[in-house]
Amino acid sequence: MKAAEVYTRLKALGQEFTPAQIEATRTLFEPLVLRPSDALCRVQRDVAYGPDARHRLDIFTPTSAAAAPPRPVFVFVHGGGFVQGDKGGADAPFYNNVGCWAAAQGYVGVTLTYRLAPAHPWPAGAADLDLALKWLRTGIATAGGDPAAIVLAGQSAGAAHVAGCVARHGCESQSAPGLAAAVLISGIYDIVHADRNPFQAAYYGTDPASFERQSSLATLASTDVPCFFAVCEFDPVDFQRQAASVVAATFAQRGRLPHIAYLAGHNHLSSVLQLGAVADNLGPQLAHFISQRLGSGS
Repeated sequence: MKAAEVYTRLKALGQEFTPAQIEATRTLFEPLVLRPSDALCRVQRDVAYGPDARHRLDIFTPTSAAAAPPRPVFVFVHGGGFVQGDKGGADAPFYNNVGCWAAAQGYVGVTLTYRLAPAHPWPAGAADLDLALKWLRTGIATAGGDPAAIVLAGQSAGAAHVAGCVARHGCESQSAPGLAAAVLISGIYDIVHADRNPFQAAYYGTDPASFERQSSLATLASTDVPCFFAVCEFDPVDFQRQAASVVAATFAQRGRLPHIAYLAGHNHLSSVLQLGAVADNLGPQLAHFISQRLGSGS
């Protein structure tokens, strides 16, 4: 399938984030994505990084890593509206494609799961990422990764958790997050002005008095962690509004714009499903961003 056909079909799915759009988007990209192979990477699955059953991660090490210096580590955090989602099993196309994309760039890829709302409300997601980072700093070297070159990336609810981790919400240590960079794709950062819906209520609650301290926007505008933001042409309005808030807050704080990518032709889900497939207008920008800051490792 050519890129032009992919974009035509995505446009026809529209902007409204519905179960039908989700299913159609997954069906579109499933035959197109990268999958693990012996030639590309070795995969360690379901490595425990904490005590909960959902504290699990998969590690994708480039096959050539044995003869290479330590690689940058690209860690991906899935979305799911705070209440669902998973890194995917061995046979799942998603999000194995993200780990494979990372390996193809010469990074060590990591995909992980975390505890879900409503059983585990704010700030559990950020706390879980902090726990995973603690494990990676001591354990990723055995897989060829550089613990000093960790890029933490998330999409949708995953991006909100990455933002919370940068802001140190619920984290064991109040010190800096210790990240080489952060990647935030279609996330929620300003809880005060976010749309109210059952998914956000399950994680953030419904008390407006809490929304300001639950927001990560101010920290993202001032953090020393290099941040890559992305928003999609067919993202729902609230996610586009959130991206605009990041731009405005960063400009007000620093007098310049943040690093932000506009993913033309893509919807809320295809932003990450596209990695390594045709019509991928995120991967090249992301690899360039990482290369500028810490080297591609390849």
